[in-house]
Amino acid sequence: MARVGYARVSTTEQDLDIQIARLKAVGCEVVRSETVSGASREGPGELETVMQFLRAGDELVVLRIGRSTRDVLNLVHELDAKGASLRVLEPEVTTAGDMGRMVITVLGMVADMELKFIKDRQKAGIEAAKIQGVYTGRAKTVDDNEIRRRVASGESKAGIARDLKTPG
Repeated sequence: MARVGYARVSTTEQDLDIQIARLKAVGCEVVRSETVSGASREGPGELETVMQFLRAGDELVVLRIGRSTRDVLNLVHELDAKGASLRVLEPEVTTAGDMGRMVITVLGMVADMELKFIKDRQKAGIEAAKIQGVYTGRAKTVDDNEIRRRVASGESKAGIARDLKTPG
């Protein structure tokens, strides 16, 4: 049985070292880590890499559960299909038994609800800042003159957006 750790932080300002040390302290032979939002498991990443190599009897160890009930349940389902289990360290719970699966499901639902609360508070804060006139939005990442020049030269707007890596 291999014990594989997965550490994740949402922003570059957060520190992965504490999580990595904690995962190693509980016996994880391999620890993969990344900086990515916990709101969704979409897209390739370190967790997907870990999932490819887990085998029957292995245990995936994480510090905290994700913020999407669906993603948490899908992860548990994928691990079950492989014969592997999930261990969450905060709070300590494992899917190795039926009760653990139920607790993980409830924790996933609570985390999902917490994410909604965070987004609601963020939206309310932005609205309050707009009313006070202190919210200016995200800083521009493209040069308007460059866009105008390229449109005038006949380039398509979609092509310009792709080249400048902007939502098109």
